[in-house]
Amino acid sequence: MLYLLWVIIIGILAGWIAGKIMRGKGFGLLGDLIVGVIGSLLGSFIFGLLGLGAYGLIGRLVVAIVGAVILLWLIRLIKKS
Repeated sequence: MLYLLWVIIIGILAGWIAGKIMRGKGFGLLGDLIVGVIGSLLGSFIFGLLGLGAYGLIGRLVVAIVGAVILLWLIRLIKKS
């Protein structure tokens, strides 16, 4: 149960920070949570392909932010077309 709470907190933070990095308004609390959690999965997948690992709270947050930034970039790319 505590793990799920940390996933949600990291997801919200990652989505919010990624929105600030990408200079967007964000998608609101729920949207940022979804972008952050999916971005975390995407970041973990990409880091795994590159043979990189992230440990601890800060490492997981960095991976989630990178994944969320990539996800936001893809969403905006699709919205433009």
